[in-house]
Amino acid sequence: MVLWMGETLRGGFKLINYDVKDGVARITLNRPPLNVMNTEMIQEVRNALIEAGRSDNVKLVVITGSGRAFSAGADVRDHMPDRVEAFMKAFNDLLITILDLDKPVIAAVNGYALGGGCELALACDLVIATSNAQIGQPEVNVGVYPPLAVVLMPKLLGWFKAFELVTIGDPISGEEAARIGLVNKAVPAEKLEEEVVRLTSKLLEKSPMVLKLTKKALKAAGGIEEVKALLRKATDIYMNELMKTEDAVEGLKAFLEKRKPVWKGR
Repeated sequence: MVLWMGETLRGGFKLINYDVKDGVARITLNRPPLNVMNTEMIQEVRNALIEAGRSDNVKLVVITGSGRAFSAGADVRDHMPDRVEAFMKAFNDLLITILDLDKPVIAAVNGYALGGGCELALACDLVIATSNAQIGQPEVNVGVYPPLAVVLMPKLLGWFKAFELVTIGDPISGEEAARIGLVNKAVPAEKLEEEVVRLTSKLLEKSPMVLKLTKKALKAAGGIEEVKALLRKATDIYMNELMKTEDAVEGLKAFLEKRKPVWKGR
């Protein structure tokens, strides 16, 4: 059943759809087949969020993916040494834009939310996932790590589970993610849209000013400035230490060449 009938505002976007209806802005990642994020898509998502933040007609934002994935991660080609600086800047700018937005942001996770896709969801205020979604941080398998996840997951899950998810790299189901508190709720795939509409309807009943100030207070209590500072530190280690190792480059090359990496330990 299709419950969303908003007007699509292309606005120059090529890799996302931006829809507005009844106070809700919806950003839909649209890069088939798995909405893998490249630098251009990330910049488009951020531009859409900035537009939503500026618009008096928008009370809250929903981010989701088209087809069978929220996002299966970041484009590995954009992590290679000649592109990684531009990619990491764009991705961090996007994550900080979400963290700073004074309107509620909901992630509706359908299917895969891996790597950068998982981090995109983690940056949001509420996350609803399908029970059979695959959620995780597999970056370690290609020789890198997820900067936002290493900051937020210990806060959300505690050290042991966070360490497991980012160093083992195996995904978990939406149902398991809800059980451990990584997402708010998991629902059957056919119920995802219905649950998103129910949740947005609840939020739209509230005063937008009260929501804005409540979110401001929650972020202050949750140490959002510390999170942003730690994200900068984790990114600095990523760029100036990790990306200078042979193993990071080997892992990325092996992924692109569809072979097992040969780790050298340096």
